Amino acid sequence: MTIVLELPFTGSWLVQNSPAERVPSHGTDRLGSRYAIDFVAVDERHRSASRRTWRTLLASEPPELFHAFGRPVLAPIAGRVVRAHDGEPDHEARRSQLTLIPYALGQARRLAQGPAAVAGNHLIVEITPTGPYLALVHLRRGSLRVAEGERIGVHQHLADCGNSGNSTQPHLHLQVSDRLDLGTALGVPILFRRFTETRRPGTTAQVRHNALPTERAVIGPAG
Repeated sequence: MTIVLELPFTGSWLVQNSPAERVPSHGTDRLGSRYAIDFVAVDERHRSASRRTWRTLLASEPPELFHAFGRPVLAPIAGRVVRAHDGEPDHEARRSQLTLIPYALGQARRLAQGPAAVAGNHLIVEITPTGPYLALVHLRRGSLRVAEGERIGVHQHLADCGNSGNSTQPHLHLQVSDRLDLGTALGVPILFRRFTETRRPGTTAQVRHNALPTERAVIGPAG
């Protein structure tokens, strides 16, 4: 079974941890993440933030500095919301190696705290009454626009991108799994129906259909 999705955003987003390059895409099958994919909003020069300061090299940075923070997250498929978790803080972003090292050392502790500590604010959508289940992860605190039990339509504005949970800078993590319990869930393969893909700034975008975007490509709606 492969689930075909629409893009969950407008504008340009950089692809990271694409299952087109490796499976499991995040290096683990835990929490149903075997075919998960990450998206980071970028500008026309493919930058995730428009400026760099001394904090970029030596410290953490406010999430508001990044293009992804606060961007609308859209429903990539119709379904019913079965989990809507909010209230987790949007923490500082980390591009500096000085801050990434201690953050990486805390990974085991976050995993031990359970899915909410890893996913942060998130939505899980039941695609059919028997599954599978779409997860949209690392959402901005207070931005959820839907509630558990609510039916949603494709392209509906569900929440905003944030930096909650296990996230080093604002981005959207998307995955589909076979069951609601992330502790036992198995990942389900995904494709995206139609999108543009660009490898380098200033180059011609390629339109792709029913495909997975490649690692480090910048993608967007095909119109």
